[in-house]
Amino acid sequence: MKQTPRANGYYMPAEWVRHDATWLSWPKNSLTFPGDILTGVEQTYCLMVKSLSQVEKVKIIVNDEETEERVRHMLERAGANMHNVIFPHIKSSDVWIRDYGPTFLLHQDTGMKAVVKWDFNAWGAKYDDILYDNIAGEDVAQSTGLPIFRPEIVMEGGAIDVNGAGIVLTTEQCLLNENRNPHLSRADIEEYLREYLNIDEIVWLKSGIEGDDTDGHVDDFARFISEDTVICAHSSAGGGHNPKVLQTNLEILENYRNSDGCPLNIITLPMPDPVPIPEEGGVLPASYANFYIGNGVVLLPIFNDSNDSIAIEIMEEAMPEHHIIPIYARDLVYGYGSFHCVTQQEPAEKR
Repeated sequence: MKQTPRANGYYMPAEWVRHDATWLSWPKNSLTFPGDILTGVEQTYCLMVKSLSQVEKVKIIVNDEETEERVRHMLERAGANMHNVIFPHIKSSDVWIRDYGPTFLLHQDTGMKAVVKWDFNAWGAKYDDILYDNIAGEDVAQSTGLPIFRPEIVMEGGAIDVNGAGIVLTTEQCLLNENRNPHLSRADIEEYLREYLNIDEIVWLKSGIEGDDTDGHVDDFARFISEDTVICAHSSAGGGHNPKVLQTNLEILENYRNSDGCPLNIITLPMPDPVPIPEEGGVLPASYANFYIGNGVVLLPIFNDSNDSIAIEIMEEAMPEHHIIPIYARDLVYGYGSFHCVTQQEPAEKR
């Protein structure tokens, strides 16, 4: 294996460490968000940027100057802090920068930053129009001017969640899927996770929620909110396979013990009622667990659902030092993702 972050003293910090910035890609793909849905998603982005720009820089990649000007005017009208909004001109196909953008690292001793640029194949080559974003992710990595580690394996940021202290959550459904890295064994993938995230322990959950087209990304149902606490989606009712799948994943988390024999603290989060795909059948991967943690804030997706208020209350109790900001996310989830999927945190250097 080549020079790796672990060998060079870098690690992936937890999402709640202080950020220099949040990266976004402005929505524009009419195949992902057709018609009026794209307009709704742009309004959702305005609310996201308004909230995040009060507490950190927001780097929004746009294709060109014309797009920048249009977006700038929208954000000004929405009340964003434009002093904290930056528009790198980087061409992209779609919004899912969590998956195609680089993973940011910090050095254990110096606190300096670096990035990992994974290969992106549009979730197993499902969408030809989004394959371009492997290039967009490389352009984002290059634009940072930071050291870049390239493992040369397919991986998406939504497939992993770390506590910043040696543990990563992921799923067998995604990382062991033949449409990602068929030449790698489970042991091979574990070695890549250890070397490129600098973690010691891997919690293998089974599979993801119904409607998820990413083959089981963990950020739709299980998320660290502290070094020893996991928020886990759970549903005892509803159609499809969600109740069974989420119960299996919950039991794995409850039975997990770290190398010192200590368990995780588990907080369960409800699921909203199934959100049907208009005119197509099936359901969308709507989940409260696809939240994003910024500097002192949490962007929480809500769906005008009876469980919205319960999810808000649970998050407020679980993360009392953060301001929970509920934002309607039904238009965004039409594209099969939510706030965590469309964000990528850039941690602040620790000097």
